[in-house]
Amino acid sequence: MDEKLVLKGYEYAKEVYAGRGIDVDAAIAAVDGVPISMNCWQADDVLGFDSGDSLSGGIATTGNYPGRARTPDELRADADVAMSMIPGCKKFNLHASYAELGGRKVERSEYTAELFAAWMDW
Repeated sequence: MDEKLVLKGYEYAKEVYAGRGIDVDAAIAAVDGVPISMNCWQADDVLGFDSGDSLSGGIATTGNYPGRARTPDELRADADVAMSMIPGCKKFNLHASYAELGGRKVERSEYTAELFAAWMDW
């Protein structure tokens, strides 16, 4: 992509919006402080990492689309790439199914912060 062409288009768009009374730079500055929320399930189709490789319950997803994160490290890496392309503040929402159990069977009622330590360190 030709960066000069993109910038030329951006400058033209700013002129068009200015003609309608909109200060694009001020709008971007205002939005820059609004956190963008990213959900953990957006990278693995709600499968998570605490229950093997199938879903059960009331959610109709497969958890098996091509390229989905297969491990917490892959999910964090995918999120890092996505967040590097999103301007401004970011917030990452994490569900219980993303606990890192290390192969152990742990009832969700027994989860502790320790099972999310790698996420907190990230």
